[in-house]
Parts: sequence; C-alpha cells; structure tokens
Amino acid sequence: MIKCLIVDDEPPARRILETYVGQTADLVLVKSCSQAFEAFEVITGTQIDLMLLDIQLPALTGIDFIRRLKQPPAVIFTTAYPDYAVESYELEAVDYLVKPITYQRFAQSIDRFLKRSAPVATPASHTYFKVDGQLVKLAHTDLMYAQSIKDYILVKTPQRTYIIHMTMKALSELLPAHTFRRIHRSFLVNLAHITAAGRQEIQIGDTTIPIGDSYRTVLNDFPIR
Repeated sequence: MIKCLIVDDEPPARRILETYVGQTADLVLVKSCSQAFEAFEVITGTQIDLMLLDIQLPALTGIDFIRRLKQPPAVIFTTAYPDYAVESYELEAVDYLVKPITYQRFAQSIDRFLKRSAPVATPASHTYFKVDGQLVKLAHTDLMYAQSIKDYILVKTPQRTYIIHMTMKALSELLPAHTFRRIHRSFLVNLAHITAAGRQEIQIGDTTIPIGDSYRTVLNDFPIR
C-alpha cells in the first residue's frame, strides 16, 4: 500500500483529496493536515510514500516545507496558483495540480508516481535450458555462441557443447539483446567472446563464424578490423 499524507489549509480541498485517495486502489490515507508543522510531526513518526501538498499554507509555504526536509517523500503539489510550477519541478515534484482538481487529473498524477517509483528490473544473469529432459542453468557470460542445425541449437560454452531443442528465433528473444547478436541465419554470438572481427567473419576462440549478408549492420557498433 502507498501511504499518503494530505497537507492543505482549506477544508473543502482536503475533503476532495481525501475522497480521491479513498477511491484509488493501493492508496491509504495516513492523515490529512491543515499546516506544514502538523505534517512534519507525521513525517517524523511515520513512513510516508506520497504527500499531496498545497503550496499556499499558513506560516510556511509548501515549497519552503519541502526544502527544509532532509529526506522528503515524493510530493504532488496542489495549488490554486500556477505560478510555482517551475519551482516545483526544480524540487523534483511528481506533479503540479492546479485547483479545481478533477479525479481524472489526480489519477494521472498517481500513475506518474507509480511509474517513477517502480523498481528497475535487474537483467537476468543466466537462463535455464532443457537438456536431455533436465533443466540446466547456464550463465550468460559462459555462452560463447549458438549454432542452429535443423530443429536444434548447439550452445557452446568453454566447458562443453549443449544440444537444445529450440529455434534460433526463440533463443534470440530469450537472451539479452545488448550482449547477444545474431550475425548469421545459423549463428548467434556473445559479443564479449569475439576475439577478432572482419567484414566477412568473426573469431570466437578457435572457431571462425561467417557473417551473413543481411546481418552485417548488426556489428556496426563493434570494432571491425
């Protein structure tokens, strides 16, 4: 659940935002405050994920409030005045909502927050292949190249060669594209294992692999002698 804090000195505005939070899945309202000092006490004692913060507050503006926080939560500014938009983005605000705020516009801001806070996926370092009825874990760094022979793929590693029932197209989609490139109808290579490269062929260890005519542009970013 996303823990939200509303900070607005206008009761009608707070009620609208409270309703919007209640209507939105995965949002939970921790508290609705009328001033920055009250919000500070909440943030000090509770983990807040998202703050819906009015700019025009008594005693301390929303802008100044954020600047005084050492580790502020993500913030969506809400205000009746569009004049502070530039300052809000300098503070890396998720969004800047000008009142009156519709639910549609509120929902767009929440979507923006979710996209920003989504964890970055870590690329897989290995892939499981079915070999002789068993799943075999192969590290991507060990995969030197793969060769297609009819309905099978020969996957070459420094230790051994694995025979896998798979199409080259399926293998290409399975392995990370930034590391593995198809340079021939029958060959997929690991760029990290290329020891020499020309315009007609590349070398991986003791193996010479041809470059297909329709695949030459694939190695444009690889140093060709």
